[in-house]
Amino acid sequence: MTTKIGLLALFFIGCISTSTAQEPKLKKVFNGKNLKGWTLPENNIWWSVNDDMLMAKSGPEKKGNIIWTEKSYKDFIIETDFKYGEGTVDTGIFLRNEDQQIQMGISGSLKRDMTGSPYIPGKGYPVEAKGVAEVLKPKDWNTIKVKAVANVYTVWINGTEVLNFESADVPNEGPIGLQLHPGNEMEVSFRNIRVGEIK
Repeated sequence: MTTKIGLLALFFIGCISTSTAQEPKLKKVFNGKNLKGWTLPENNIWWSVNDDMLMAKSGPEKKGNIIWTEKSYKDFIIETDFKYGEGTVDTGIFLRNEDQQIQMGISGSLKRDMTGSPYIPGKGYPVEAKGVAEVLKPKDWNTIKVKAVANVYTVWINGTEVLNFESADVPNEGPIGLQLHPGNEMEVSFRNIRVGEIK
């Protein structure tokens, strides 16, 4: 009897430990003052910091670009607040490289909001996030959380899980990127950008 109780106790402790390991402490990767820790494009005119916000705005030639964390990550969670501004907002979070992206805003190919859905170059949108329209606030601040564990991506919008997707050809490690899409006139803001490494 004691042995059974002991085994049950060990089982529950193991479950708790596994759960804790999957939810790391999130740390700021944007200090709200400047872009220290991020790799910027040359002659940057697109990305700026104001009132604790990271802001992206299209330039006159509508050239797009991506800013990347200087640090690379394996398995991780990224969480950020975001707010769509003027124009046709087409942005997203890149996971380890440019071939793995979680879309935010209007899809250039589908011409509709695909926030929370994965976009894979050459494959388009293999699946669509569910229930986003019910939780997304188009004119207000929202929070997106993305968990990347090996090739499995889970996405939450404002606390509601909207996607669980198993990707392919995923790199083992890489930086995290934020996108300003080319060809559009758009503005988007981010704040409280935090990342936690899953060990």
